[in-house]
Amino acid sequence: MALMSSLDEFVTLVVKNPCYQQDDASSSSQDISISASEIASWNLSEILSYGRVKVRAHRTRLIQESSYFHGLLSGSFSESGLDHISVEWNPETFLNLLMFLYGYDIEITSTSFLPLFETALYFGVEKLLSKCKSWLSVLALSNDTALPKLELSDLIQMWSFGLEHAGEFVPDLCVAYLAKNFMLVKSDKYFGNVPYELLMCCIKHSHLTVHSEMHLADALLVWLDTGRRMSDLSDSSQDNTINLMEQVRFSLLPLWFIAGRSKSHGFSKFADQSIELVTKLMKMPSTCLVDSLTDGPPTDLRVRLTEYSEILDLSGCPQLNEASLLLSILPNSYFANLRWRKSLKSFLKNPDDDERHQEQLSHRTLPILSFESVKEIDISKCQRLDYKAVIKCFSKSFPSLRKLRAAYLLNIKVSTMLELLQNFRELTEVDLTVDFAPIIPVQASVFYSGQGHCSLSNITRLTLEGRSDICDMELRSISRVCDSLCYLNIKGCALLSDACIAYVIQRCKKLCSLIVCYTSFSENSILALCATISMTNEHMDSSSLACSLQMLHMSKCEGSSETSLLKLITQTQKMKSLCLRDTKVSDSVLCELPGSSLEALDISNTMISRMALTHVISRNPNLKSLKARGCKNLLQLQVDGRTENSSPLFSGQEVFKCLSKGSGLEELEIGWGFSYFSLESLRPAASFLRVISVGLGASLGEDALKLLPSTCPLLESIVLYFQEISDSALTSILTSSKHLQELALSYCFGDISLQSFKFSMPNLRKLRLERVSRWMTNDDLLVLTQSCPNLTELSLVGCLHLNSDCQPIISAGWPGMISLHLEECGSITENGVASLYGCVALEDLLLRHNGSGIQKSFLLDATLKFPKLRLVSLDMCDAKEGGFDVPEEKEEGRSLSIVKISRCKSERCALGGGVAPDHRETLVMLWNGQNFTKTLLKQRL
Repeated sequence: MALMSSLDEFVTLVVKNPCYQQDDASSSSQDISISASEIASWNLSEILSYGRVKVRAHRTRLIQESSYFHGLLSGSFSESGLDHISVEWNPETFLNLLMFLYGYDIEITSTSFLPLFETALYFGVEKLLSKCKSWLSVLALSNDTALPKLELSDLIQMWSFGLEHAGEFVPDLCVAYLAKNFMLVKSDKYFGNVPYELLMCCIKHSHLTVHSEMHLADALLVWLDTGRRMSDLSDSSQDNTINLMEQVRFSLLPLWFIAGRSKSHGFSKFADQSIELVTKLMKMPSTCLVDSLTDGPPTDLRVRLTEYSEILDLSGCPQLNEASLLLSILPNSYFANLRWRKSLKSFLKNPDDDERHQEQLSHRTLPILSFESVKEIDISKCQRLDYKAVIKCFSKSFPSLRKLRAAYLLNIKVSTMLELLQNFRELTEVDLTVDFAPIIPVQASVFYSGQGHCSLSNITRLTLEGRSDICDMELRSISRVCDSLCYLNIKGCALLSDACIAYVIQRCKKLCSLIVCYTSFSENSILALCATISMTNEHMDSSSLACSLQMLHMSKCEGSSETSLLKLITQTQKMKSLCLRDTKVSDSVLCELPGSSLEALDISNTMISRMALTHVISRNPNLKSLKARGCKNLLQLQVDGRTENSSPLFSGQEVFKCLSKGSGLEELEIGWGFSYFSLESLRPAASFLRVISVGLGASLGEDALKLLPSTCPLLESIVLYFQEISDSALTSILTSSKHLQELALSYCFGDISLQSFKFSMPNLRKLRLERVSRWMTNDDLLVLTQSCPNLTELSLVGCLHLNSDCQPIISAGWPGMISLHLEECGSITENGVASLYGCVALEDLLLRHNGSGIQKSFLLDATLKFPKLRLVSLDMCDAKEGGFDVPEEKEEGRSLSIVKISRCKSERCALGGGVAPDHRETLVMLWNGQNFTKTLLKQRL
C-alpha cells in the first residue's frame, strides 16, 4: 500500500482505554507509537500491554470508511485540522476496527461480536456492520450444525444492546437463534437469566425447535424456579408467568409429566385441566377429533416441527393418534380450504387410497410437508397410532429418517418391519422392544418358504427385545434385507429356534453386537459365529464373525457345551461387553478370553472363581462395569488343583486391587467376598463409581456404608441386599450423596427409622424398601412424600402398619408415579383400590397380600383408569370375590401386555403371624400384539 507524500494526509489517533488507570508522572512510559501502514507486523499482545496507543493512520482512509471520522476530519469541527485525535475506547477492539478498515480479515466470535458491533455502530463503519449482521444471520438461520455456537450470556447482552441501540435486526436474529437452538440453551447455566420478553418472543417464534412439548414445558418450569420467581410476585409478574405457560400445548404432553409436575409452581394451575384434556383425547377416534376442530390451523394439537428439527420425541403420549400427526405435517394453507375436514377424514379411513388414486384424484392428495432434517423419531408407548397411516405419513414427511423407536406398541407387529424397510431407505436403526416374561417354551423350528424381498435396506441396528410374537420365518425374512446389520437385540424372543438364530448370524456378516438373552441361542448359533464359511456356501472373510464381535449378551442361554463356549470365547479378541449371567460358564472358559479391550463384564450367578476373575480384570484395564452378584466361588481360590475357602474378610482383595489399577470403574454389582477391606482396596477407582449394588454374601458393615459418599462421590444408584444398616449410616448416605437418584434396601437388617428419611431428596426417583421398614405408618409415608417429592418408582414390602388410608397419600404425594409395588403392606387393599386411581401415569403395578378387598373387575377398571398400564401382578389372596375378570383378547389401543396372578397353597394365607405365604403357582397372561397366551407356572414370578 503506497505511502502518502504529504504529512497532512496522516493523523495520529491516541487510543486510551477509559477504564485504564495510570499515574500521570509515568504516563510517557505507558505510551507506544505504531503505524497503520505496518499492521502486518503488529504484535497485539505487546501493544495492549501499554496504557495508551498512538496510531499513525491515513486521514483519507478514515474519512472514506467511517462516518464518524468523515464528520470529524472533513467537516467544520475544530478537530478537522488537528494531527492528533484522542479516542477513548477499548484499545483491542479499536485496533481490530483499524485492521478491518485496512482490508485485514478479523474474526468474529460469540465474545467479540458485541464489542465489534458496538464499535462499528459508534464509528459508523457500514462494512463492518454488514459483516456483523451477516455473521449473526448465518448463525441464526443456517442449517449447518458445524457452525460455532453463541454463548447464552453473550446472546442476552446482544439482545439487550440491540433493543436500545441497534433497531430490530439484532434482537430479531437473537430471538431466531434462541428459538432454533432452544434444546441446546435450555440446559445452559445462564438460562435462568434470559429476560422474560426474550423468552416469550422465542416461544412464539416460528423457528422454535424442540424435541417434544415436554422439553419446552420443563424448560419453562426450570426458568420459573430460578431465582424464586414464583415467590412474592407482583400482579404483572404473575400475569407474565401465566402468559408464558399458556404458550405450552398441553394436549401434547406425556401423562406422567403432567401428573408429576402437578404440584410445581407455575404448572399446578393447568395440571387438572391438562389431565382432563389428555384423557378426553385418548377416548376420541381420529375422525371424531377432526370433526371437533374449528376453522383454521389447530395450533394446540400440532406437534412443533421446523426446518431445523432433527429429533421428534412423541414417546409416552397415548393421546396421540394418526390425526394428530397429520395435522402437524400439513401446511397452514391447507386449512384455508373449507373442505379440509372431508379430505382429511377420507385419508384417515383409507391411507392407501390416497396414493393409489393420486394421479386420477389429485385434489384429494394431501399436501404433506417434508422435514428433511429430521433424523430420529420416538413414538414409544403411543399405542393409539395406526401404524399404516403413520408409515405412510412418515415416509413422505421424513425422507431422511435414520432412527425409529417404537417400543411397547403391541399394535405394531414385527411383520411391519418389512414395510418399514421398503418405505424408509435411509433407516439405520429400529427399536420395536416390548415387555417380556422370562419364559422359554419348547421350540419348534419354522423354515422360510416364501419369496424374499430383493431390495436391501441400510439397517445397522435392530432391536426386537421381548417380541414373543416373532417366529423363525419372520426373522429370516428380515435378515434377507438387512445384510448391513451390525447390532441385533432379540432378547426374550422365545419362539426363535437356535437354527434360525444361526441362520441370521450367517446372513448378517457385519454383526459385531449380539444380544440373545432368554432365547434358544446355543450350539448351532455358536458354530455360526465361529465358522469361516456360511451355511449358504458363500465364502466369508478369513476370520470368523466371533473375531469381530464386540458385544455378546447371552444371559440364561444354558444349552451350550463347555467345548463350544471355549471355542467361541477364544476367538473374541475385540470383545468390549460380555454378559454370561445365569450360564454354566467355567473358569477354564473365561480364562481363555483374549484381548484387552473389555469394558463391561457380567458373570452374575455363575461358578466363576476369584482366580479367573482376577486374571480377566488384570488383562483389561479399561473395565468400566463389573457385575458379579451371586458368584459364591469368589470366596474360593484354586490351589494346586484344589479348591480352598478363604476368610470372608480378606477374600477377593486381589480382584479389587486389580480393579483399582484400571482407568475408573463406573458400575459394580457384587456379593460374595465384598467387605470393608474390598472397598478400601478399590480406591481410587471407586471415585468414578455411579452405580453400586451389593448383594448376598457381602459384609460391608456400618463403617463401609458411611465411607460410600466420600469414596464414591458420583453415586447415582445404591442397591443393598442382605446388609447390616443403621440410621447413622443411612443418614450419611442420603445427606452426602448429592447425585443419588435410586436407593434400594432389600432384606437388610439393623436399626433404621423414619429419621433417616426426613431429609430433602428432590433428586431421588426410585426407592425400594423391602423388608426393612416394618415400622412405617401412614404418617411416615406422608413424610416420605414430602422428603422425596419426585419419586416415579416405589416398592414397599413388609410395611405391616399401613392401611387403606395410605392410598390417597400415595396418589396425592406422587401423582406422576410410573411403577408401584406394594406387597405384604398391612391392609392397604382391604377396602379396594379406588384411591390409587389418582396415579394416572402408572405403567407397572404390583399388589400382593395387602388385604382381600380388590374387586373382581379390577383388571378391567385398571385398563381404563391407568391408560398406560403395561404390567400387573396380583394375588388371589387379595381378590374380594375369589378371582379376577380378564380383559378381552382383542382391544384397540391396549397397552396392557403382561398380567401375573399368583396363588398360595391355602385359600386365605394367614399373614398376621409374620409367616411368609407359601406360594403354589403363577398364572402368566401375555398379549404380544398377535396372540393371547396363558401359562401356568409352578413357581412365583
